[in-house]
Amino acid sequence: MKLKTGLLTSKTLITAVLAFVILVIISAADVFGGSSFSVFSEGNTNGNGNPDNSSAAFSGYATWISLLPPLVAIALALITREVILSLFAGIWIGAFFMMGYNPFAGTAESFSFLVNAMSDSYHVSIILFSLMLGGMVGVMSRGGGTRGMVDLLQRFAHNRTQGQVYTWLSALVLFFDDYANCLIRGNAMRPMTDRLLISREKLAYIVDSTAAPLAVSAVITTWIGFEITQISNSLSVLASQTEDPVLAAQLMQGADNAFLIFLDSIPYLFYPILALGFVLMVIVMKRDFGPMYDAEKRAISGNGVLRPGSVPAADTNMESLQPLDNRPHRWYNAVIPVATVIIVAMYGLYSTGVSGLEAGERTLTNIIGDADPFAALLWASFAGCAVAIALVVFQKVLSVGQALESLVGGMQSMLMAVIILVLAWGLGEVTQAVGTGPFLAGMLQDTLPIILLPGLVFFIASLTAFSTGTSWGTMAILFPVVIPLAVVMGAGVGFAGGENYGILLGSISSVMAGAVFGDHCSPISDTTVISSMSSACDLIDHVRTQLPYALVVAGVALLVGEIPAAFEFLHPVIGLAIGFVLLYVILRIFGKNPEEGVNQDQISASQTIK
Repeated sequence: MKLKTGLLTSKTLITAVLAFVILVIISAADVFGGSSFSVFSEGNTNGNGNPDNSSAAFSGYATWISLLPPLVAIALALITREVILSLFAGIWIGAFFMMGYNPFAGTAESFSFLVNAMSDSYHVSIILFSLMLGGMVGVMSRGGGTRGMVDLLQRFAHNRTQGQVYTWLSALVLFFDDYANCLIRGNAMRPMTDRLLISREKLAYIVDSTAAPLAVSAVITTWIGFEITQISNSLSVLASQTEDPVLAAQLMQGADNAFLIFLDSIPYLFYPILALGFVLMVIVMKRDFGPMYDAEKRAISGNGVLRPGSVPAADTNMESLQPLDNRPHRWYNAVIPVATVIIVAMYGLYSTGVSGLEAGERTLTNIIGDADPFAALLWASFAGCAVAIALVVFQKVLSVGQALESLVGGMQSMLMAVIILVLAWGLGEVTQAVGTGPFLAGMLQDTLPIILLPGLVFFIASLTAFSTGTSWGTMAILFPVVIPLAVVMGAGVGFAGGENYGILLGSISSVMAGAVFGDHCSPISDTTVISSMSSACDLIDHVRTQLPYALVVAGVALLVGEIPAAFEFLHPVIGLAIGFVLLYVILRIFGKNPEEGVNQDQISASQTIK
């Protein structure tokens, strides 16, 4: 009790110090109103005499002040573990600044940011997809399908290693979209990993660290169209602004062949590729370090797959989600709805992608690139709910009323995660309004040596994604800055086979890789939240345990990938091979087997799925 009280006092003290620092910064900004410390311009008011909330009236736009809202939210979340309050604090700080230090107007504006976040059609689609998928899982659980699937998996996953390998391999089935990858895999594999004493933190790590890396590096994914469009637009805009006709023609040729440039850049995606391999290494070598080791040791010792006192992003212990007594536990009542979601999602991607293309343009890559993933996921989750209900009702496992009650219960279990998602999106609205992304992008200067560009871009992209919580937003911000900057500095002249073409490819891939790395480290990232939600893991526990692994992989990626490739000292494939060797050595030296010191008979007995 004393320890808990002392910890609470320590958190309170740190929070108070942080609040004091913020007040000092605000005072400094007020005192130095005419200098770069100025947060607001005089006379920035609307017709009613109130401060104008537009970013144009915010004189602190794209300055160091713009870093405060995300930093406050992230620092408070990591210190206090109170995610909802921390995220709202970040939103409130940004609105407080924008409304001229008026706390009441700032509070009102905070809710305006949340309303804007919820009015975005893509965000609404993700919320509905998450709720319906949660409802489907509720019906599967109540109808005994989830337990039946676990009973089936016992024939293949006899121990913790096999269970984790199957979880890693499941990412390859859902490679086409990161949201679907996170949501479906976490919910589908969680019952098995719980029975095998795999911590929820480890499950969330495996799910999160394989979803986005696959989506960003595979050729046929929902990301491909966005990435190619960003590359093509950046080059075409630069071509239109170039006076040299020869260079302008080369740039337009590059814009017309953006897909080939993307393909050439894949070997330079050092962090995503190394992250995928590192997850498998951790599993096969049975080695962990840092907070993940403690989490795994706790789970193996029988002290719970969740940390005592943690707040899972989804509640799986509701009565309406527990299977009924004396009812059959049939595995296909879980497998068929999940398969339905996957099949309908793939069909939705195909149908929405084909609709906007001419007959001669309908290659698989173009179809997936032009698809509407949000519509496809909505169709898929609805179909999954319908099939799950039909199966249990037709077999008389549940009545219609019981099935609908389970559907609603499954949706209710996702409520905490949906709230966190909305707050994270609201904070993203704030960072956009105060110019966090443009400020970080502005740190790239054309006076730097060209060989340092890929590494610096990776760092800036990571910081931008970490602060804004969006990998796509990071790419949208940095691609129009990085590609022209690289070309102006002499990278990619003549493109394929031209001078410094590797530096251009490294810079392009660094935007994508840095965006994924920053997402993995950020507690306000939507994919981080969704991974925690589907795995029913505490969000901050997921971030704390994944962060050391992400940092190690990023460090190796810089050391053997970004920097040597820019110097043309190593071919990127050789750099990747050396990177995997280094990661293996790091795991051998610093990693420990969490099963050591635990009674093996106890582990075997606990892992036996009855």
